[in-house]
Amino acid sequence: MESRACFHTMDTYAKLTHTSNSRLIIAPEISLPLARGEVPTNYLAQFSTHAKRNNGDILIGMVETSIGSGEYYNSMFSFGISSEQVYRKHHLLPFGEFIPLKPVFGWIINVLRIPLSDFSRGGFDQRPMNLAGQSVAVNICYEDVFGEELISQLPQATLLANVSNDAWFGRSIGPYQHLQISQMRALETGRYMLRATNTGVSAIINERGVVLQKAEVFTTTVLNGMVQGYTGATPYVRFGNSLVLGFIGLLLLICLLPIFRGTRKTL
Repeated sequence: MESRACFHTMDTYAKLTHTSNSRLIIAPEISLPLARGEVPTNYLAQFSTHAKRNNGDILIGMVETSIGSGEYYNSMFSFGISSEQVYRKHHLLPFGEFIPLKPVFGWIINVLRIPLSDFSRGGFDQRPMNLAGQSVAVNICYEDVFGEELISQLPQATLLANVSNDAWFGRSIGPYQHLQISQMRALETGRYMLRATNTGVSAIINERGVVLQKAEVFTTTVLNGMVQGYTGATPYVRFGNSLVLGFIGLLLLICLLPIFRGTRKTL
């Protein structure tokens, strides 16, 4: 049964990919149910061939295993006209992707029996991928919540790409809230954000944070559209959260001034 489901998933992504003529094709987080080293080379070769035919590249999510060390990563791999590149997820989900304070909480792995619950962390200083003539800042799942981490790949990046597995949220407000988070990152950075998710909401968001196109949740489809790469640095790209924190500090100071003045008069 598991092997049949695995074949069905891989066959689905292969068929969906071949219906797109886009220069940049993005599949969701851990699209394929096999580790990178377990996927047949001829299967991956068809993605590369199709991407080259489009004069572009494709991003596919897979688990990456490190031979010898036993470590594994939540990774995105590129195939196509550009050299093969990889992005490894840096900001991992506690108790979902890694166990904090393992000597204390390590027993949780055995109790919950969550598969792939102890990923290794990718480097913080990973650079944008050069794909289809653009410089793409890739982030995986809820990494797009942390704007100040995302701008570490800017202003070099001309596009943003978020890949997610939001199936955990089911038919709740979660996928739509995650979409709004991506809209905020696009607005802050002045870059298009391309979202590819396994259950939704996949979307194309422009540099003003406006959703131009989106796919319905729990719908098997291909979302096509035109995107524009942007350069330059917005104030948020230049200063990150320091502007907001400075403004909050200024407000606190203004609120505390009457207290300080009252104290002086009393003395």
